[in-house]
Amino acid sequence: MTLLDISQLTLDLPGGIRLLDGVSLTVAAGETVGLVGESGSGKSLTARSVLGLLPAGSATTGSIHLAGHSVLDATPAQILELRRTSASMIFQDPRSGINPMRTIGDHLTEVLRLCRRMPVDEAETTALALLEAVRLPRPAEHLRQYPHELSGGMLQRAMIAGALTSSPQLLICDEPTTALDVTTQAEIIAVLAEQRASRGMGMLFITHDLNLAASICDRVAVLSAGRVVEQGGAREVFLHPKADYTRRLLAATPTLPRPRASIAVADVGTTVAATATATTATADTDTDTDTGTGTGTGTGTDADAMLSVRSLSKTYHRRGKESVPAVVEASIEIPRGGALGVVGESGSGKSTLARMIVGLERADAGDIRIAGSERTIARSRAERLAHARSVQMVFQDPYLSLDPRMTAGRAIEDALRLHASSRTVDARAQVLALLDQVGLGEKHAQARPRTLSGGQRQRVAIARALAIEPDLLVLDEATSALDVSVQAQVLGVVERIRRERGLTVLFISHDLAVVRRVCEQTVVMKTGVIVERGRTDDLLEAPRHPYTRLLIESVPRPDWDGSERPRAESAV
Repeated sequence: MTLLDISQLTLDLPGGIRLLDGVSLTVAAGETVGLVGESGSGKSLTARSVLGLLPAGSATTGSIHLAGHSVLDATPAQILELRRTSASMIFQDPRSGINPMRTIGDHLTEVLRLCRRMPVDEAETTALALLEAVRLPRPAEHLRQYPHELSGGMLQRAMIAGALTSSPQLLICDEPTTALDVTTQAEIIAVLAEQRASRGMGMLFITHDLNLAASICDRVAVLSAGRVVEQGGAREVFLHPKADYTRRLLAATPTLPRPRASIAVADVGTTVAATATATTATADTDTDTDTGTGTGTGTGTDADAMLSVRSLSKTYHRRGKESVPAVVEASIEIPRGGALGVVGESGSGKSTLARMIVGLERADAGDIRIAGSERTIARSRAERLAHARSVQMVFQDPYLSLDPRMTAGRAIEDALRLHASSRTVDARAQVLALLDQVGLGEKHAQARPRTLSGGQRQRVAIARALAIEPDLLVLDEATSALDVSVQAQVLGVVERIRRERGLTVLFISHDLAVVRRVCEQTVVMKTGVIVERGRTDDLLEAPRHPYTRLLIESVPRPDWDGSERPRAESAV
């Protein structure tokens, strides 16, 4: 049974701007169809069109049929009924789609009471069953909690439960796991696959992660500039791509080898619980046996170390609640010009470690030295400026770290004036040189953040961080929200600048494939403790700690034989 049939869909904005151009695809009951492509390719716009969420003033041609009903010809009342009975949507950021002032139970039961006319008791029982179905650990407790009390992965599962309250025939998933770590992503994907199978739903799955699309989708459609450039079975498209654009996307997608020792992804929940105990038991031994001079990750003294961190600890104390140890006795070293990756789940302590090194958090204990200077505590303004000159940080979302009122050139120029005392003429020349270094031009210097793409904003953030020529650059999930081609461009910029400047990099990420591309050395963190460290390739191919194996096995991979390689890598 065909649930969704989009035929020759064209969408134009006033002024003749064409956003979708002849898009055609179908989704059957029990089938998952992936929409892949770069940001701006038309993926989300196509999906939103299915629910009648069209831009104001837009004009459409072609047809969209959902469960036998024409969407483009439907009245507002009919569109509302289709959303209530036939299709639901899960968005990328669960916090943007839920009222922070209402509990999870209110969110779930409202639809059941108002749309399905359930009595309050029956609605609460159904909501509880839905939270159990999406594998939330304490469903009764979660019903009474507010969104801010749940982690990103837990809240996304609650939003999946909310999307299922109307028992939809079609579930539209718009980048539902983009910002999640690999183990949480694996759990969310397992929940979606389980619900699809048990309910016989069709799924339209939007993602820029080709590895994820290959692992969950039966068929895929590849979009570029509003057009479907290729579609077919997932295996055929990814192993034997016909379109040049598809081959370029595949070539830009980082991959991981399968570890020689592995555990099943199905054991994720059990292994996480077991690892918490194993982590504590092995932390001290691991730190002792894995250290040494010259490894770039050990605790031994290295005269050529750009960053040396010894026994760094941080505990967060919460009023009326148990204290949370965020980082426990962490020790790392990075040689001059080296790159160290720090990987782990959300809450593992990665970002807290980075923030202490940058000076945004004060350590409870331990020692930080950068370029031979002690940087553990900066008390005076002069010490804080010296710390900022020695280490700069690039955050995950550059839009939040750039002033929306300020042009890109002005943001970089201000950093130069603050730290380098540059004259106006000199500063402007340096701004253009820095923008050129990250692949941008003079026109971008006059642009405000909202007019730039995500990749362009991130490059501006990198240029601003490099403006004062820091000894150490910290990248905290700086590419996790970017599509694969833009991610490849940003990583290429970092690699080139490392070669030209001898820049030292601390790279925080939950994307192991990206870490493999950027970093020679890697440490793995679990609940604040470094549980494994070593050369990146060795660690990924032969992990010793069960938690490291869990992270690697949680990375999405297609069902077909892992020894087969897409022809794209040799074709591009």
